[in-house]
Amino acid sequence: MKTLFEEIKASIKNNYNQDRSFWRPVLPWGGVFTIKAGRKAVSCTPLYVEINLKNTCTIDGFLMLLYVILHENENFPRELSLHLGREFVDCFLYLMDSYSFTTVKLLWIWDKMKKQQYKSEVHKASLIIDLFGNEHDNFTKNLENLMSTIQESYCSNWRCPTRVQEDQQRTININPPQEIPHGNLIRLAVDELFCSKIELCEELGCGGLREFSQRVFCHGAPPFVVLNMQHWKSEDLAYVPYYLDLSDHKYLLEGATLFNKEEHHYSAAFQIDGYWMHYDGLRNVNLILLNKPPEFLLLSSLVYIRATEK
Repeated sequence: MKTLFEEIKASIKNNYNQDRSFWRPVLPWGGVFTIKAGRKAVSCTPLYVEINLKNTCTIDGFLMLLYVILHENENFPRELSLHLGREFVDCFLYLMDSYSFTTVKLLWIWDKMKKQQYKSEVHKASLIIDLFGNEHDNFTKNLENLMSTIQESYCSNWRCPTRVQEDQQRTININPPQEIPHGNLIRLAVDELFCSKIELCEELGCGGLREFSQRVFCHGAPPFVVLNMQHWKSEDLAYVPYYLDLSDHKYLLEGATLFNKEEHHYSAAFQIDGYWMHYDGLRNVNLILLNKPPEFLLLSSLVYIRATEK
């Protein structure tokens, strides 16, 4: 039996223009997990015999992207195991490969999310888990210290009360420029976060110059990074860079998650072997091969993978 990834690659290779959709649903929205309860379960309080998942789009797109990323480089599973745990990575790949989509969502919920990050209630004989919310809260913030960065700064004024400072961040939030300059806005915003610079010290009454070092990853360059782009307007996203230089490492665009505000719904786009695909778990036909790269006007995040060193 072919794995899900092998099936997707085969469908790309054997694609015909009249049918650009994958032959079966992949990671459908929601999910129902039936518990095979034995006699001892009758004594449990409260009693439920199935788990019903709702509003899973806040993790679905990223789970799909994570699956693709783990197959992009033979070293990525080992590297990600250092952050997410080897047992989790092995189990995640096994469940995705074998089309166990509801179970893989429960794996993420119970292994990586905190109880306060989602709502749950018992209704009749079902445990209902509702993931309605923000995908960056439900996924990106649960990637342990994978993308942690630090930047040091020093003020030229010896009397500055906070002469030495450290700014540590666990996720990568890319804020749009306050003044719209010419050029690639996303790359400029990324450079603003990562590159060294000199600015006036903001400490009251200081008047010194503060020198910022290059921002670096705390645990080495990760296999992939997620750029939180949810504060950007569509008119500022006319051009998305296909590569970025982050802390002396080159990263290549792998995919993105998209947010439809009217439906409050997330979907995703990613590429395999240079072919772009769109995934939307809410649709009946939810994985489609695109004729061209997608438009990123409804962008929630950009996902880049570390380029292979030659």
